[in-house]
Formats: sequence, C-alpha cells, structure tokens
Amino acid sequence: MPHDGTKHERMSGRPSAPGGCGRSYTGPVIAPSAAPPEKIVAVHVGLLAWFQANQRDLPWRHTRNPYAILVSEVMLQQTQVDRVVPYYLGWLRAFPTIQALADAPTAEVIRRWSGLGYNRRAVNLQRTVRAVVDDYGGVFPRTVEQLRALPGIGPYTSGAIAAFAFEQDAGFIDTNMRRVLHRLFFGVDVPSPVATERELTALAVEVVPPGEGWTWNQALIEFGALQCTARRPACVICPLQRDCAAYPAIQTAIRGLPVGARLKREGTWEGSNRQARGRIVDMLRQHPTLSLDDLGSRVRPEYGESDRPWLYDLVRALERDGLTKVAEEGETYVVTLP
Repeated sequence: MPHDGTKHERMSGRPSAPGGCGRSYTGPVIAPSAAPPEKIVAVHVGLLAWFQANQRDLPWRHTRNPYAILVSEVMLQQTQVDRVVPYYLGWLRAFPTIQALADAPTAEVIRRWSGLGYNRRAVNLQRTVRAVVDDYGGVFPRTVEQLRALPGIGPYTSGAIAAFAFEQDAGFIDTNMRRVLHRLFFGVDVPSPVATERELTALAVEVVPPGEGWTWNQALIEFGALQCTARRPACVICPLQRDCAAYPAIQTAIRGLPVGARLKREGTWEGSNRQARGRIVDMLRQHPTLSLDDLGSRVRPEYGESDRPWLYDLVRALERDGLTKVAEEGETYVVTLP
C-alpha cells in the first residue's frame, strides 16, 4: 500500500479489498484450546455475517494507508468513535502525510489535538512517525515485531496496523475485543474475568480466520461496541447466543453489579492533577507564553504563592512528556508549548 506522498485510498461503498467485508469466510480454521473446531466455525460464520449487515461506515475503514490507520487508532484510545471522526478528518487535512506530521512544530501538533484530551497521545504520535521517517525512510514497517519496536506503539496498535493497513492475519485485543472473546469462549467476565490476559491474547491470535484478518478484527471491535456491550449486551437478539459461553448467565451477573458502579474504578476527575494538566495545555494553546504565576491563576482561580511548587512540578512533568517547555527568566519561570 502506498503511504507518504500519495493520496489516501478511498473506496466507494463497503470495503472490497482482500479481507474486506464483502466476502464470506469459508476456509479452514485453527481451533484454540478454549473451544472445539465446530464452535470456531460457528462463531466465524455468525460474527462475519453480523458485521456485513451492521458495520458502521467509518472513514478509516476506507483506507489501507498505515499512517491514516495509525492516526485513527491513536485517536480512538479512550475516546468515543463519534467524537473522533471530525478530528480524524481535520487532522489528515492539516497533516496529510507522514512527512508533514514529522516536520510539523510540536507546538502546532499539540494545538491541533485540542478537544481530544490525553494530550500526550499527540506527542507520541509525532514521535512514532518521526521514527518511521528516520529509521525506515518514511516507509512503515510491515511486521508486527517491527511495528511494536516503534516508540509509542504497543501490542494492540502494532496488531491493528498490521491487520488494518497490511491486511495481515494478526491477532490482538482491545477492551471490546477482550470482552467479546471472553464471553464467547470463557464465560461471564463480571465482576471479574475468568481468563487471564495471556489466555485471551493467545486465543485472539488463534481464532483469526486465515485470509480474513482485516474483517475479523473489525468485526470483533464492532460487535463489542454495538452488540456485546459492557453493561447492556443485546443477548436476546444476538446471532452468537447459542455459541456463547456466558449466555444466559451474563445478564444475571450484570444485574448483580452495584447500580452505577464502574467496571473499572477511576480516580476523581474534578480538582485532580489530571484535570490541571489538561488545563495547563489548553491555556498554552491560547497563550503561547505565560509566566508560571500567570498560568497558575488561569488554571486554578484560587491559585496562590503556596501553590507554586505544585504547579512547577506539573509543568516539569509535562515537559518530560514533551508537552511544555519551562525556561527561567530573571526571577520567574516562563512556560510555553514545545
């Protein structure tokens, strides 16, 4: 697939390239230890048919450009799909090629990320593409192992690029995929999972239908997002109901969870350092240079001299993450975007 310097591939209608959803899988399967071969076949047939009928038309499903796939995967980390779409399209207009992003000032990259949150992702994304330019001449490596070695790339993202850009039969898991595979092959996953992460990862690798890596992994993600959701799985109309190890016990298990409880406990956001970090970056997007105390008064209305060490530690931590620069000017500190 051409990458930098070429126009992004845009396919009309549904994807029809190898691994696209326009085909039905009929080939051989490799059965994992978690299930007999006949169950694997049934799950393949049911899930791929469901995806063909229910998939959303998302812009990153119309390209095999590894750079565009990387952008989508980084943006989709901890951010809802509907929110990502306009940012994804705007980002590719601003930085249409890997070289454009690699050459851009980091401050501009951070500004363009405004509204997506978790600003470190923008800096890591630029680090990744700069490594591709510096180490691979601007050509994305194709193997999972080489992709995994790039800065800012983890097991999921390396697998996603291999599958969605290069249509390889890569197995990997994110939150949605993990939930679907666990419920189908191991059983109820709440209040705590039965299978280990290692078991689920091994299963994900083994159950990819040969030649269908793109479609299968897209289908798993979509099924977890729309059908087999964390708290309200549509079990009554689920096409995989008969083959699901968690059915029907999953509904009872979910009803037994505390009302309003989170499946994964998170710290309080209001007044946290995480919130303050986001406000610091937002202020610097609006005001390229601020003194430490001026920044503090904009981040925290009740900011006072006693808060200065706290703020200094935050901007230094952001500097280590590549999100700010801190310079000493006279008797004060000045903070800018990098």
